[in-house]
This record gives sequence, C-alpha cells and structure tokens, in this order.
Amino acid sequence: MTNGIYILANDVVYDQLVALLNSIEVHLRGAYPVCILPYDDRLERVKEEVKKRSNVEIFADTPVIELWEKFAFDAWQAHPSAFKIWSEQGTSGVYRMGMHRRFCAFDGPFDRFIYLDADILVLNSVEYIFQQLNNNDFVVYDFQYKDPAHVYNINSKALYNVFPQTCVQSEIFCAGMYASKKGLLDAEKRNYLLSQLRQGDAEVLYMNAPDQSVLNYMIMRAGISTWNFARHLGEDKVTGCCVTSPHFEERDNLLYDKQSRLTYLHYIGLSSKLFTDICAGENIGFPYRDIFLHYRYLNEPSRRPIFSTKLKAYNAPPSFATRVLQKLGMKIEV
Repeated sequence: MTNGIYILANDVVYDQLVALLNSIEVHLRGAYPVCILPYDDRLERVKEEVKKRSNVEIFADTPVIELWEKFAFDAWQAHPSAFKIWSEQGTSGVYRMGMHRRFCAFDGPFDRFIYLDADILVLNSVEYIFQQLNNNDFVVYDFQYKDPAHVYNINSKALYNVFPQTCVQSEIFCAGMYASKKGLLDAEKRNYLLSQLRQGDAEVLYMNAPDQSVLNYMIMRAGISTWNFARHLGEDKVTGCCVTSPHFEERDNLLYDKQSRLTYLHYIGLSSKLFTDICAGENIGFPYRDIFLHYRYLNEPSRRPIFSTKLKAYNAPPSFATRVLQKLGMKIEV
C-alpha cells in the first residue's frame, strides 16, 4: 500500500511550493513520494524544480483531471445562481476551477494520501495522520468547524434540512489539509451526490470558497467516516495550525503551541503575491516570516533576500496621500 502526499500548485505559488517541499524534505526525510496536482498549465518553474527532486512528480493523468473538472462543473451547474453571479463578476464558468483539481487525489497513484495546499509548511511527522486512516476514511486537523460561514451558505433555509445543525457545527473542515484514500469517491458516490445537488442541495454551497464547500458537501453527504484531531486531542497536545494565531513560539525553525510542536503551519489568507514580493526583496512583514524564508532558501541560503528598506506590514493601511487619491477616484500604480 502506497502512502503519498499531494500538493496543488503552479508557477504563481512557486516560492511557497519550494518552501513546502523543503519542509517535507527536512521533517519527513523522504518517507513519502510527493505528487503535484497542476492548478493549471502555468508550470514551467515547477517542472524545473521537480527535475531537482527524486521523490517528486507532476500529476499528468488528463482523463482524471477532466473527470473531476466535469464533476465540479455539474455540481455548480445545479446551483440556482452561481454561474450568473460569477459571470457578473467576470468569471466564465466555475470560479477558481483549478482549486477543484485537488479532488484528483481520490483517483491518483497513492492508495492513502495527505493533501496539502501550497501555502503550508510541514513542521513535524505526519505518520500519526496516516495511522488514523486505519480507523477512518477521512482525517483532518483544523478548527474550521468554528466558522461554518466559509464552508456553507448559512443563510440558506435548506442548510439544516440537508445537514443537522449539530453536524454543521462539528463536522466541517478546512480543505487545505486532509488525509484520505484512493477510490473513496467512486462513480456511484459521485452520481448520488450530483443527484442530491440537483434536487436542491446545491443551494447550501458557498460560492466564495467553491472547492472547500464542494469537498465538505461530498464527505458529509456521503456519510464518510471522518476524524478531526482538533476535536479529539487533549488540551495538552492539540495545537493550532493557522498563521492567524499570534501566540505560537518559534524555536529552531519550528513552532510550538503551549509547548506542543505544530504538525503544520498554514499561511491561510495571505496572497501568493506577498510571498513573491518578499522573495524579490521587498521588506514586508507578516506572521512567521522567518520560518517561511528559512525553508524557502534552505538549499540556496546565498539567495535569501537581505532587506535594506524599512519594514512595512503586509496589512498596513494606505498612506494619507493614497487615501486622498483614492477618494478622488485616481488609480494608484503599484
């Protein structure tokens, strides 16, 4: 039985991908092969990076990609207004279709897998996550269940008819990291899910995080056995995982939460452009920046940027002059 890791990426997230691959190299020590799921065809830099690594490949099963893109299209076509609203916002077809390619992991080369978004760093062993797959078909470790509004349309009157309120408040998860098994969502399950979506379930999907919403729907509606470490580990062992948590302690390029070492850090909500700009030498501050830079330049420390300008915060408010120009309706060139 092959255990492996999938990452969704393209050249836009190149710097984050390199940091993630380096963190996997350090902390997992080649224990698992890595397969990169292509977000789209922008892969020139990714391909060059893969050539340097013996344990990494790019997913190239076009029929599987097409299968899951068609499923995503059909799922959102069942929604009463998604295509219309996305079209008005300038998106043709499914918003962020490439994000739905994470579903290809269910039909990829690995029998059991962990999926990771590219804006993650692995900071500890993941063997315990794979071991949990002996007992459950789907495993996560996050606190998304505290925020259903970014998974489902909580204003939909149909939501609690589709899922009991207790399930919505306890079973939802972040789609940035999860572990599961090949073949879990086979043709029979996919057809069942589409039939339910077409009968009205699609109304509960959340359009602004389409892939996360669909994945949660598939797992919950199919009744798949799920385990969330965040809900089961004791207070003395459970850790956070998001960059939005300000209290993590940094030691030796690792992070700790109340003395417990994080398994992974998710730079969720930070633009990929921010990381590109940092690596280009812009002195922009954001939480746990040094951890990212350490892993990004682990194998090429001489290329790590040396900042000479004043530090500016990634979320700094616009300057007075910028606010005046914006009020006058003048475009600001950055």
